[in-house]
Amino acid sequence: MKNKLFKGGLGVVLLLLCLCKITLAQTDVTLSGTVRDKSSGNAMPGVTVVLKGSKSGTVSTSNGSFHLKTTQNFPLTLVFSYVGYKTEEKTLNTATADLRIELTATEVLGQEVVVAASRVQESILQSPVSIEKLDTRALKASPAPSFYDALGNLKGVEMSAQSLTFKSVNTRGFNSNGNTRVLQLNDGMDNQAPGLNFSVGNMVGIPELDLDNVELLPGAASALYGPNALNGIVLMNSKNPFQYQGLSAQVKSGFLNDNGRTNATTGFYDVSVRYAKAFNNKWAFKLNIGYLQAKDWQAYDDRDQSLANGHNLANGTRANNEGYNGVNIYGDENSGNMYNNLLKEAVTPGSKLNLQLAGLSAKLLNTISPLDIFNNAMPDAAHSDITRTGYKESDVVDYNTRNLKLNGALHYKIKENLEALIQGSYGAGTTVYTGADRYSLKNFNMGQYKAEIKSPDFYVRVYTTQERSGDSYAGGTLAAGINEAWKPSKTQWYPEYFGTYAGAALTDFGTAYGAALLGGKSPAEALAAAKAAVDGNRAAYNTAARTVADQGRLLPGTDAFNAAADKVKNKAIPGDASGVGAKFTDKTNLYQAEFMYNFHKQIHFAEILIGGNYRRYALNSEKTLFALDDNGKEFRINEYGAYLQAMKKLINDHLKLTGSIRYDKNMNFKGQFSPRLSAVYTFLSTQNIRVSYQTGFRIPNNQDQYIDLVTPQAHLIGGLPFLIERYGLTTGPLFTLQSVQAGHPTQYTFHEFKPERIQAYEIGYKALVAKRLLIDAYIYKNDFKNMNGAQILVKPTSDPNNPDIFSVPVSATETVKSWGWALGLDYSLPSNFTAGGNISYNELNNASELGSFLVMYNTPKVRYGLNFGNRNIANSNYAFNLLWKWQQSFIWQSSFVGPKVNATGLSEIPAFGTLDAMISKYLPKAKTTIKLGGVNILNKKVIQSWGNPTIGSQWYISLGYNL
Repeated sequence: MKNKLFKGGLGVVLLLLCLCKITLAQTDVTLSGTVRDKSSGNAMPGVTVVLKGSKSGTVSTSNGSFHLKTTQNFPLTLVFSYVGYKTEEKTLNTATADLRIELTATEVLGQEVVVAASRVQESILQSPVSIEKLDTRALKASPAPSFYDALGNLKGVEMSAQSLTFKSVNTRGFNSNGNTRVLQLNDGMDNQAPGLNFSVGNMVGIPELDLDNVELLPGAASALYGPNALNGIVLMNSKNPFQYQGLSAQVKSGFLNDNGRTNATTGFYDVSVRYAKAFNNKWAFKLNIGYLQAKDWQAYDDRDQSLANGHNLANGTRANNEGYNGVNIYGDENSGNMYNNLLKEAVTPGSKLNLQLAGLSAKLLNTISPLDIFNNAMPDAAHSDITRTGYKESDVVDYNTRNLKLNGALHYKIKENLEALIQGSYGAGTTVYTGADRYSLKNFNMGQYKAEIKSPDFYVRVYTTQERSGDSYAGGTLAAGINEAWKPSKTQWYPEYFGTYAGAALTDFGTAYGAALLGGKSPAEALAAAKAAVDGNRAAYNTAARTVADQGRLLPGTDAFNAAADKVKNKAIPGDASGVGAKFTDKTNLYQAEFMYNFHKQIHFAEILIGGNYRRYALNSEKTLFALDDNGKEFRINEYGAYLQAMKKLINDHLKLTGSIRYDKNMNFKGQFSPRLSAVYTFLSTQNIRVSYQTGFRIPNNQDQYIDLVTPQAHLIGGLPFLIERYGLTTGPLFTLQSVQAGHPTQYTFHEFKPERIQAYEIGYKALVAKRLLIDAYIYKNDFKNMNGAQILVKPTSDPNNPDIFSVPVSATETVKSWGWALGLDYSLPSNFTAGGNISYNELNNASELGSFLVMYNTPKVRYGLNFGNRNIANSNYAFNLLWKWQQSFIWQSSFVGPKVNATGLSEIPAFGTLDAMISKYLPKAKTTIKLGGVNILNKKVIQSWGNPTIGSQWYISLGYNL
């Protein structure tokens, strides 16, 4: 036993000695020095210093000094990089404490490296498809108040702002709020809310201080990125804590002025902090926190989209149209037809109105029948639509916008080029979103959590996106619910209105008719006199009827109104027998696993990579939004995909050919193949011509598949066959709303509901001329098959005046065709001045061939932008930028637009132009940047999509440390 203890102890001692020897052999070596601007000699803080071949690095301090520890053997190469400066490399054979590095300022037109186009690093000039890149250098020069807003300044990009913090990015047509045809990835994680199916802007995403770059691909990208990359992809990439270390902070504050009816001026502030630290060459972490608060833009379009009683958008008001339905007035969607409703009572023997008419006929010596009295005293069916009195959006929507973002990551370097990490991003807040209703996303929150192993050759990642709707509710439904909670429509409000109107009209009719008879007029002449008398008083009858029906109506701000609102907001849509509900609950989760491997080390004749993914949605609306299966449970949706890409250079590397193919399968739809072929020919070193054929597809989102929700305007159901059959839409009469409105009801027949597909053809040219002029031009043609759109259907019921209205996503049987082009020019002038501009053109070719199908193109034909600026005026560390943007008017179609306006294409978004500006000053010793900026500084009235807020100027000043 002693012998064993001795041997064991001796082994421990020997092991400790070996460890000490290894530790001594790996003593840290410190490399240090200073970095300066070559032209001015000023110290440069914030320069990234990286040990080449590894991710070990640091950042220079306020006096330009840096210190970097390493255990690697000499010789070592340090890489010094800073935005707007030429990267320098320095090879060292021994340790040094006084290394002096000078960096040269340079323009980097066309020198960016991108990854998104092919999933491998390549020059942006030689990308096989159109691509835009926004890095920290461009962000510093942008007048936009946030990097996400700056995306709207890129060539060919459209943006729809539903509120200050909720904006949707789109390219090449078919824009929508919460765009589901553009895929948005944050560090590789799908940013779409998995249940509600909209990309939540940057409400949950990468904080600006942590943003490294954004790459945006307009057009189809499904061959590498799978479902939903139909119209484009936005990849946002954060900073690695090994490369970007230290403390950064920014405070931003300013005000909004909408220059509209309210002419309101409200404030906002935005605070963010980032801290990153590498403990050694193995471990590093980062933490981010950001908080924004504002009084949001308001939507107050009160134009009348009912088109009822002979009125239109321009002349309809609540004062002159009893069927009024304001765009941003809610609760007035509830409609009843006075003539049709009273006619049923008039012809029902023994009813109050029937007896009243009979008595009046007898009083008038039976010279006119009861039915003729009714038909002449009452307005006809085409002019007697009545709606409830509504509430303004500001009465029912929470404009107190808040957004908290938390982000953190822990990185471990397994070896030099192999890294493992865990990462979490969490966002919460209150904002407003436009869908079929104006939704107040109150206390909404979403988290994304990822584990990943990656190297330059491969990655494996698993992540989950977890959405929680909080206390969110539908503003329009809330308004309708408050009205119903106070006075039910069918049993009280409409009867009071109709009864008051009929009583006054019949009394005046009888008086005028009787007086005419007594005056010696014939019955025909008496009828004309009586009709003229009531026709002249119709406005007074309506006013009196609404006054009676609205007596005691709940007024915003009162305790009674707030109590009714709270009750409706806390009850799930659509409500129950006790009343309407406006709250929507969504706790859906997404789970995904994916990988990619590049065989360039194993296969040399071409660069070949493969990848794949598996995805699972777990729907959970607590049985309020989505359909249930036969067991009363919400559905689980599974899908998977895999892709292969090969890239080969020929003709002395002048010609680059790329081919890729992907297969995807969703449990509810047939499998989809997505091929892509491209060729890039490089000549004169920086001249590049590209041609490509791409395909893309979009699996109908979870709402389009499974929604089962009653709204004030229609019953929304998914397009899957079981739901259509569940509501009996495959049997009996079923008409399109457009045909009913036209007076020629047309039977509707369902076709197979399919994923959308696109075939995209593109020719592009990208070149850097004389190292000064960057040219980027392309022309494209898109053919969409199975385009998903909303079909409004009318199913007759036993009550001909109250048919069932369904809104169902369907696939177009026709091919939807569009085309367009874009041109971008950027010129580097002497003394750091830059000038540039871009213009894009997009057109839907065959809208007239699509019949009643709402294609929802929602895109201006022409959009352009012009900019002029200087990133460092005379090396003074002052910078400025001016940006003018303009876009043409266009028609907006969506589920939020009134059905009649949708059908007639009257929902025009006016043309607008805006001027943005910024000026900044960098203080090197303090490592601080002061920036003053303004968006739409001419304070033009801007509405980007139907029913969305009026946007005016936004001014801000920011103070940033170590940006």
